[in-house]
Amino acid sequence: MPQPSVLITGCSSGIGRALAEAFASAGYTVWATARRPEDVAQLQQAGFHAAQLDVNDAEGITALIARLEDQLDGLDVLINNAGYGAMGPLLDGGVEALRRQFETNVFAVVGLTRACFPLLRRKRGLVVNIGSISAVLVTPFAGAYCASKAALHALSDALRLELAPFAIEVMEVQPGAIASSFGANASREAEQLIREDSPWWPLREGIRARARASQDNPTPARHLAHQLLTAVQSDRRPRLLRLGNGSRTLPLLATLLPRALLERLLSRRFGLTERL
Repeated sequence: MPQPSVLITGCSSGIGRALAEAFASAGYTVWATARRPEDVAQLQQAGFHAAQLDVNDAEGITALIARLEDQLDGLDVLINNAGYGAMGPLLDGGVEALRRQFETNVFAVVGLTRACFPLLRRKRGLVVNIGSISAVLVTPFAGAYCASKAALHALSDALRLELAPFAIEVMEVQPGAIASSFGANASREAEQLIREDSPWWPLREGIRARARASQDNPTPARHLAHQLLTAVQSDRRPRLLRLGNGSRTLPLLATLLPRALLERLLSRRFGLTERL
């Protein structure tokens, strides 16, 4: 039997790297991508088919697909993992911050999946979109990120219906707190936005707390990777998979608590209880 193949984006660390290792251990031919050359070099040294890819670069996607077409007879699994979290007040970031967030977390997912469609069709493959529980539980100071993951949730549902006639499945994963560089990256994004001339300057500690929230008692990334691998290999693949600390309880809060109570709790958690 030929080895199954998987293409995973955002493999420099965290979830992406753990997924690459888990799928390789299960006998998959792993194509692992990262933006920075030094991360690509590390992936190559680890034995993966490594490729430099910025998911927002159309030419880079075209070049990668040409490589895949040359070396594979089809693609069994595409995992859209690359993404980041824009943190800070929505109005401070404005339209530009929102556009950048959607470019990477939403538009790029559609673009890469579209480019991979012929390869996936040949193998009757699977698309896995890594979303977030932030698609369900919207929090302050993460509005752009939450909106992008809510959009990805809707697009995953639409793609599942539209790809079904081609026997291509779609699975969405909504992680909770997973040990990764996400919190550090989100904090760096937030610090670039926090300025003394902002009306939200007095609330800066709440912004910082939200940027760090994804790393509150996190589940190891390798645990998520192995659970996701098990789901991918299952005869009955779930449409939606929630993995990691808080991935089940937090969406329940968003569903079951009265909205006014939930907003009071979130306001207290992130320092929004005082009038400015």
